[in-house]
Amino acid sequence: MTDKTKSKRAKRKIFIESILIFFIAVAPFLYKVYDYLPENPEETISFLGITIGNNGFADLSTYAWFMMGKIIPLYLMIIWFLTSKNWWYHIILIPIAMYAFQIFEVLYSHDDDIDTENIWWLIPICMIVVPFVYFIRIKLYDKYVHGIDLEAMEAELESLKQKQGYKKPIQQDILEANHDENDTDYSNLLNTKLPNNRLENLYRQLQHLLQNWLHLKF
Repeated sequence: MTDKTKSKRAKRKIFIESILIFFIAVAPFLYKVYDYLPENPEETISFLGITIGNNGFADLSTYAWFMMGKIIPLYLMIIWFLTSKNWWYHIILIPIAMYAFQIFEVLYSHDDDIDTENIWWLIPICMIVVPFVYFIRIKLYDKYVHGIDLEAMEAELESLKQKQGYKKPIQQDILEANHDENDTDYSNLLNTKLPNNRLENLYRQLQHLLQNWLHLKF
């Protein structure tokens, strides 16, 4: 990597981090925006061509107060999630999802109840994130507390498998050679133990007697 590329990456990183710092710093001031909004239930404001009303709240100020209490913690936690280097940072997804669902329910719900059913929407996320974080915690606890490095053990087992894989043909040759020797020894043993020669001699004697008897008959 050249010095020019490193310089560009450093500038980009500083620029992004400056934006994040700015939003963290202005969070208390953004929260107090509701103090400057009208408290008349009938009044609305236009922002970037979008007309914003009270959305079912008592007035626009109350609506802004409620929404700022959701939006500001949401983006602060997103910043925390993106910049955290802790092993458990995935668990931050749960409160992020909670605030996101609450905002979604306020904006798109057609009833007058808020912060009600969105808690059930978190269950699938919790079922994924919590076991994942707990699995990481187990691996770290085994490695740094019990001294059990599962990755090292897996690497060692893999190396042993590879070594056994190289030795396997040699072992097979040895087994086949031993098998052939055993077969030869067994055959020799049968030849020595069984009276084949005696049987052949008896058969020949019987054949000779029969030939002589038939010769006498004729």
